[in-house]
Amino acid sequence: MPRDYYEILEVSRTATVEEIKQAYRKKAMAYHPDRNPGDAEAEIKFREAAEAYEVLRDPDKRSHYDRFGHAGVNSPGGGFGNADDIFSHFSDIFGDLFGFSQTRSGPQPEAGADLRYNLSISFAQAAHGAEISLKIPKRVRCDECSGSGAAKGSKRVACKRCGGRGQIHRNQGFFQLSMPCPTCQGAGTVIEKPCPRCKGEGVRPDTKEINVKVPAGVDTGTRLRIRGEGEPGVNGGPDGDLYVFLDVEPDNRWRRIGANLLYKQEITFVQAALGHRVEIPGIDGSLTMDIPKGAQGGDILKIPGEGMFVPGKKTRGDMLVELTVKTPTNLTARQEELLREFETAGEGTFEKLKKTARKIGKAMGID
Repeated sequence: MPRDYYEILEVSRTATVEEIKQAYRKKAMAYHPDRNPGDAEAEIKFREAAEAYEVLRDPDKRSHYDRFGHAGVNSPGGGFGNADDIFSHFSDIFGDLFGFSQTRSGPQPEAGADLRYNLSISFAQAAHGAEISLKIPKRVRCDECSGSGAAKGSKRVACKRCGGRGQIHRNQGFFQLSMPCPTCQGAGTVIEKPCPRCKGEGVRPDTKEINVKVPAGVDTGTRLRIRGEGEPGVNGGPDGDLYVFLDVEPDNRWRRIGANLLYKQEITFVQAALGHRVEIPGIDGSLTMDIPKGAQGGDILKIPGEGMFVPGKKTRGDMLVELTVKTPTNLTARQEELLREFETAGEGTFEKLKKTARKIGKAMGID
């Protein structure tokens, strides 16, 4: 009588698909023919585990098996005519375990490697955007042989070791394992006469000049992707990409808060009391701002739309102006007299208070 599939894999009947897969991997590792040469019992257990996994990994087959047993899934045998069927059917499993896949043959297209470049830019370049030329050291496809690796007038020929198949076969018990040919690396062909410029590699080191468009509003940590400017692909695969990581140099006039800019403006207590018009630096030139009467230290005023651009959009952040009120020191006798008068005037009418404040400003050289 065929053995119970759950018992073969040593899992419960409520096991998840992932638990079943892990149990099968464990059994396949334990009973694989390469680890048990000449062991007929191990070969049987290896095949039993494959049959169990074939049924229990499939929801429909598993449901039929749970209801009707082996009769519900056309067992025993699991549909495997020989060991090659097992390897081809579960090529994902055996590729992970033993580093090959039965279904793959010949050279496979591979994408080229991606490259990284760290670029430092000024605050002005980040604010307005820029186009910057970079010289990137990289490997490029050989122009002498067009990337084939073969010298002019020669060509790739069939590999003698594998007969051009790209695979070699090794028998182990009743298994026949196919592996990439070590001579041609699975390509099935070898270079008869290597290209003298690239030594048969099809690529050569070079330095390429690339123009990078930096959009307005970028910040430190922004990553720009330039497609197809990485390493060349292999066997017809696509070229990799170039990733440019930006580092924006700070500007000591402002502190950046996202798309907003914060500027600290110092004013006198007279300007704070009476109001004042000031000019502050903006990223596009000077900006004029009116400080309202009665402003307090720590107040933050806003000039809309004068901050940084939002990358990829036409909108901009704001210019935020934080006020700091300066307290005068080393007062003259006249200035002290006026300040006392100001304090006393606080008990009178508003017009008297305003008149005294202007006197103080004049005495301090403030219009």
